[in-house]
Amino acid sequence: MAIPTEHKTVQARILNYAQDIGWTVVPRAEAEARRGFDTAQAKPAERAKGASPFFVATLYEQVKALNPGFGESAAELVRRLASFPPGIRGNRDFLRALRGQTTFFEPHEVRERDLQLIDFDFWAGNRFEVTEEFYFHNGRDGNRADVVFLINGIPVLVIECKNATKDEAIALGVDQIRRYHAETPELMTPPQLFTATEAIGFVYGVTWNVVRRNLFNWKHEELGQLEAKVKSFCDRQNLLAFVQHYILFAEKESELQKFVLRQHQTGAVEKVVERAHHPAKRRGLVWHTQGSGKTFTMIKAAERLFKAPESEKPTILLLIDRNELEDQMVRNLEALGLHNVAPASSIETLNALLKDDYRGIIVSTIQKFRDMPANLNTRRNIYVLIDEAHRTTQGDLGNYLMAGLPNASYIGFTGTPIDATAHGKGTFKTFGIDDDKGYLHKYSIRESIEDRTTLPLFYALAPNELLVPTEVMEKEFLALAETEGIADIEELNRILERAVNLRNFLKGQARIGKVARYVAEHYRENVEPLGYKAFLVAVDREACALYKEALDAILPPEYSQVVYTGNNNDSQQLKQFHLASEEEKAVRRQFAKFGTTPKILIVTEKLLTGYDAPLLYAMYLDKPLRDHTLLQAIARVNRPYENEAEEMVKPHGFVLDFVGIFDKLEKALAFDSDEVSAVVKDIALLKSLFASKMAGATAAYLPLVQHGFNDKDVDGLIEHFRDKDRRKAFFREYKELEMLYEIVSPDAFLRPFMAEYGSLSAMYAVVSRAYAKRVYVDREFQRKTNALVQQYVDTTPLAPVGEMVQLDEHAIDQIKARHGGDETKVINLVKSIEKTAEDESDDPFLVGLADRADAVLEQFEDRQTTTQGALAELIKLLEENEERKKLQAEKGFDGLTFFIYRSLLDAQVAEAETVTRAIREAFVDLPAWRESEKALRDLRNKVTGAIFPAVEDVDKTVAIVDMLFNLLAKAYRI
Repeated sequence: MAIPTEHKTVQARILNYAQDIGWTVVPRAEAEARRGFDTAQAKPAERAKGASPFFVATLYEQVKALNPGFGESAAELVRRLASFPPGIRGNRDFLRALRGQTTFFEPHEVRERDLQLIDFDFWAGNRFEVTEEFYFHNGRDGNRADVVFLINGIPVLVIECKNATKDEAIALGVDQIRRYHAETPELMTPPQLFTATEAIGFVYGVTWNVVRRNLFNWKHEELGQLEAKVKSFCDRQNLLAFVQHYILFAEKESELQKFVLRQHQTGAVEKVVERAHHPAKRRGLVWHTQGSGKTFTMIKAAERLFKAPESEKPTILLLIDRNELEDQMVRNLEALGLHNVAPASSIETLNALLKDDYRGIIVSTIQKFRDMPANLNTRRNIYVLIDEAHRTTQGDLGNYLMAGLPNASYIGFTGTPIDATAHGKGTFKTFGIDDDKGYLHKYSIRESIEDRTTLPLFYALAPNELLVPTEVMEKEFLALAETEGIADIEELNRILERAVNLRNFLKGQARIGKVARYVAEHYRENVEPLGYKAFLVAVDREACALYKEALDAILPPEYSQVVYTGNNNDSQQLKQFHLASEEEKAVRRQFAKFGTTPKILIVTEKLLTGYDAPLLYAMYLDKPLRDHTLLQAIARVNRPYENEAEEMVKPHGFVLDFVGIFDKLEKALAFDSDEVSAVVKDIALLKSLFASKMAGATAAYLPLVQHGFNDKDVDGLIEHFRDKDRRKAFFREYKELEMLYEIVSPDAFLRPFMAEYGSLSAMYAVVSRAYAKRVYVDREFQRKTNALVQQYVDTTPLAPVGEMVQLDEHAIDQIKARHGGDETKVINLVKSIEKTAEDESDDPFLVGLADRADAVLEQFEDRQTTTQGALAELIKLLEENEERKKLQAEKGFDGLTFFIYRSLLDAQVAEAETVTRAIREAFVDLPAWRESEKALRDLRNKVTGAIFPAVEDVDKTVAIVDMLFNLLAKAYRI
C-alpha cells in the first residue's frame, strides 16, 4: 500500500492552490539560481554559501520601478536589506522597511526619500512568487523551509508542511519553525508570518513569536479543507493587509514582543474604518469579550483611521477608562510609527487641543470632558474610539462629550456582555443605534473559549461558615437597585462603604484568620503544585492589610504582596504597604513570571481591570462584586498560559468564592443566560467529568495489570504500548485525568477513585519511563499525583524500567543475567546508553552510540525488528564500544582525540596518529571552540595546518577538514 508523503499530500497541493489564486510557482532550481547559489558545488552547504534570501534581480527591478531616482546597485540594495540584525529587533526594522519607513538618498533632488519595497496602493503591480525547498546556510547551520512566499523577491511567509500520518504533525511543524529561528535566524529576519499544516489543521502566527498561546487556527467556513484555507489565508490582498496593517510590535513588561491581529480583530478594524467613513451612520459598538485583544484592535483602528486618505487629516480621540493606561497607550501608538500623538494630561490641555483643531491622535480619559463647552469642535472628521463603553459614557460625562463634539463619529468598545438593566440597554441605544442587532461587530465569550483566546472559568463556594450570611448579602448588596448593572468599581466601593454590616462581617478578626488559613492551605495544596499564581480580592484597603498580616503568619512573607492606591492621609497600618510607582511595576513584572515571588497578590481595586498575567490561575474572592465589575475581575484568571519547558498548559481559570456571590449567579450577572453559561461553571462539572473519564479508563486499561505490577506486568505493558497510536491515546486520556485530579484534589469526592487512579498513574509511570525520549522527564507527574503514586505503589517494582546499567566490560553479562523479559532489557539498555552519553557528553563516540541506540528503539517501536533482534543489535553496539575503548586505551587517547584519529584513518590520512596529536594540541589551545565563532575559525585554521603536510593537496585537505568538523558538529549537536 502506498504511504502518503509530505510532499504529495501537502506541499505540492499548496503550490497548486497558490498558483490558482495568482502566485507564480518558481521551481526550486530556478529559485536557487535567482538567489545566487553556486551550481558548480555538489553539497547543499557549499552551493548555498554566500547565497541571498532574496530573488536579487526581481527585488532590484521592483525597487527601481517603485522608486524613481534610486541609484544604488543591486549588490548595495541586498547588502542594505541583509544588514538587519538577526532577531526580533531586526525583524521589526525589516517590517518597517516593507512598510516604506526607511529612506534612500536621491542625488538629483539632493534629499532623502521614502524607499518603497512593496506597492500597497496598486497591489497588482507587485510580483507574487512561491517556491519550495528553500535552503539557507549561514556558515554554521543550514535549514530548508518547505514553502516560501515572496513579494517582489522578498520572503514574507514560510509554510512548514507535515504528513498527516505523523503523530502531532502540526506540533512537529511548529518545532521546525522554532529550530529555524534558533539555528538560522538570518533566514527568519525578512519573513513576517509562518504557518504549519498537515492538510487538515492550519496554524498561523508571526515570526519571532512562536509561543503556543500565540499560534492560531485559521478559520474558514469550509472547515478542514486545505484548499479553502490556503486560498483564503494566502490570498494576495490578505497577505498584503497582514504586512501593511495587522502585524505590530509592542513593549510588554519591558520586553519587545511581536503580535498579529486575529480574524475577529481584523474584521472589527475593517468594520470600524468603514463605519467612520460612512456618509450617514455615525455610531457603532464593537463587542469583544474580555481578554480577546480589544486594546490592540482599538490601536489598529486608530492607526488605520489616521492614515486613511478618506479621513482627510482627522482628529482621533482615544478614550480610555484609567489614567494609568494613558502612558502605555501613547507608547504603543508611537511603537507603530505614529508620532502625531498627544496625551491630554488635563482638562485644560484637552480643551485646548480640540479648540485649536489639533490633527492627530489624542489620548484621554472620559473624566477630562467634565464641564466641556458645547460645540467646542464641530468638524465631522473627528473619530472618537471609547474603551469600556458600557461605563465610560454613563451619566453626565457622556453628555458633555457628545455636546462638545456634536458631529463626531462615536465607536464604543466593550469587553463584557451588555447587561439587562436600563443602563446596559442604554449602551446599545447609545452606540448601536445604526445597527439592527445593536452592535457593529461581535466576538462572543463562547467563540473566544472555542478559539482558546480565553479559557473557561470554574468556581467553587467556600465552606458555609465563611460565607456572608444570605440575609446580609441580600439586604446590603444584591437587593439594592443602585448595584444593578454597576460598571465602575469606584462607584461600587462607595456603595460598599455604606454596607456597614457586610463590611464588618468580612473584616471580622476571627473570620480574617480563618479565610487566610483556608486560602494558604488551598494555594499550597491546589495551586502552587501546578506552578500557578493567585489573587486574593479583599473588600477594601484595610482588609488587604489585615489579610497580608494574617497570611504572613502562615506563609513566608515573600509569598504575598499588597497592591492598592496609597493616600497621604492613610493610617500607619495602610502606609506600611504603600508602593512607589517603580516598586509596583516591579511587582507586576515579577508576579507574571514563572517560579518567582510574589505568588499571591492581595488587591481590592487595582489590577482588577486591564492587568494581564497569564500565570494567574486562581482568584480568592472576598469582595461582593456583580455584573460588569464581577465579570471584569474574574476575567483576570481566564488568560491562556503555556510553558513548554515546565510542561504546563493552563486548563481554565478558577474562582473560590468566600462571599457567596456565585450562589446567586442569576442576580450577580444580569446578562443573557447563554452568555452567563459560557462565562463560568460550577466545579462540580469537573467532578462529573472526572468520574465519567475514570469509568472509561479503568475498563480499558486496568485489566492489563494482572500480577500487582510485577516484572510480567511491566513487560506486558511495554509490549502492549509498543504501538505508538495506542500509547498516544493512553497518554492523552491519562493527562486529562491527571489535570482534573490535580484541580479537584483535595476533596472527599475523590476517595472512591484513589486506588484505581493510583494504578493508572503507576501504569503511566511505567510506559512513559519506558518510551520517553529523555532519560529524565521533568515534571513527569503533577505533585499531588506523584504523592499518590508513592503512597499506592511504592512497594511495586517500577524500578526495572529505566534501571541503568554501567557501560563497562561487565554490561553484557549483567543485562543477560537480569530478571524480566527482553522488552524491559531493550528499554533499560537504550536508557543506559543515553544516560552514559549524557554524562560523558565530551565523548563524541558515545553521543553517536546513543543516536544508533535510538534508531534501534525506533525500529523496535515500529515493529520493524523483533524484541530479540533489537536486544541483539544493542548488545552488538556494546561490544563495538568495548573494542573501541581498548584500542583507545592502548593509544592513550581521550574520547575526542580518538574520534579524530578514527576519522583521519577513515579518510586515509598518512601518519594519522602524529597528525591527531597535533590537532589535539589545537583543541587544548582553543577550548571555547563550541561557543565562540572566532575560536572555531582559528581552530579550523590550525587543524588545516596540521593535516595539509600529510596530504599535500589543498582541495583534499579542505574536504577532510569539512568532513571532520561536520562529524563533530553532528556529534556535539552544535
